[in-house]
Amino acid sequence: MKEPYQKPSVRKLAQGSHNKYGSGNYYGRKVRTEIDGQTIAGLVERFGSPLFVYSERQIKEKLKELKTALTVRYPKVELAWSYKTNYLQAICALMHQGGSLAEVVSQMEYDKALGLGLKGKEIIFNGPYKPMDALETAFAQGAIVNLDHQDELSDCEQVATQLGRKLKVGLRLNLDAGIYPQWSRFGFNLESGQAWEAAKRIKAKGLLEVNGLHCHIGTYIMEPEAYGTATRKLLEFAAKLEAELGYKLDYLDLGGGFPSLSRLKGAVLPPEVSLPNLESYAETITSTMYRYLKPQSLPTLYLETGRALIDEAGYLITTLHASKRLLDGRKAYIADAGINLLYSAFWYRYNIEIEKEVTGVNEPSVIYGPLCMNIDVVDEGVLLPSLSRGTRLVLSPVGAYNQTQSMQFIGYRPNVVLVRENGTVDVIREKETLSDMESRECLPPDLKLH
Repeated sequence: MKEPYQKPSVRKLAQGSHNKYGSGNYYGRKVRTEIDGQTIAGLVERFGSPLFVYSERQIKEKLKELKTALTVRYPKVELAWSYKTNYLQAICALMHQGGSLAEVVSQMEYDKALGLGLKGKEIIFNGPYKPMDALETAFAQGAIVNLDHQDELSDCEQVATQLGRKLKVGLRLNLDAGIYPQWSRFGFNLESGQAWEAAKRIKAKGLLEVNGLHCHIGTYIMEPEAYGTATRKLLEFAAKLEAELGYKLDYLDLGGGFPSLSRLKGAVLPPEVSLPNLESYAETITSTMYRYLKPQSLPTLYLETGRALIDEAGYLITTLHASKRLLDGRKAYIADAGINLLYSAFWYRYNIEIEKEVTGVNEPSVIYGPLCMNIDVVDEGVLLPSLSRGTRLVLSPVGAYNQTQSMQFIGYRPNVVLVRENGTVDVIREKETLSDMESRECLPPDLKLH
């Protein structure tokens, strides 16, 4: 077939600049002029800087990718959106419209899920701290509750007594899946026998019934086989529960922890090269389930994926306010966004893109935030050409955890917008004002200055 005609183009090659022929430098600069058709300049002109930008298209594509990878391999799969990863209403609503349940770890998150219109039966309630009134509400509304410790077990038995009926509960287990450090803080340990003792106590008391197992082996797990190990150990424990205590499980919840394309500090290879794809995790989990389950007894598989679904759909536009030369010779830039908005900067190095092509030689540079704190460093070793004041940078991926962990420290939190599939832009969180920050404060009358 004859190739379609392509008009030739001539462009001067500059060190590090991207063009249709590639980059002149592997570590060269990158340019991003738009996000889903919306220009960086136009977004800042309308909504200010700094500015968080989310792509509806990318959110939906990632959700579809994970659901497809799982459902083509296993017939009973439910995704539960991890609220702590990003609990902006618009983000949660997109996940729920895509068929995801809610996974919450606090009463506040439970209330947010209800406020969005979810019913109790569409919520998975995890976490080490569930107050009595929250447990009473969750059980009364039919939520899935995964127990974390012995005291919570006692609380649930008390709720069962109050409600006058046996309550179904899940047990959260921590176990050795070959990942270091092992997350042993949450749930009942499997290898030491804690989980088995908890199950025997539940059977002896007769107020509760174990109908599910939950496990979350960690975050940014780069080894799919770790999920295979966790799945095998959970299913072996489930078989013991059924054989010795008569508990037949309705579900197996493997938590979250899948990585995104964020680059860990110290990583040698870029994440596009070093990370397995979502299908690798899906294949490992489901093949293990088939290996240890009877065909006529398939529990529902729950996954509480957060980071892998939202991180790459989030961008932060920041503007350079000033520059200076450090004592060690490096060029330093002061941006209007810092660790108050990018808490994940402590662990990850962002993809840094300039809003337009800039010529000149790259040099080692530091990007500081606006805070009057020495730890406010966005990137301490990026290669950049000489950039003028007012230049805009686009940082990504930043969709996971930065919204929920952002701080009202020294400055206001900025606008957050969602670029819709139809090309329009919606504000999904307005920039804060002083009244927002002080709305819950109370100034005693005798302390008023006027």
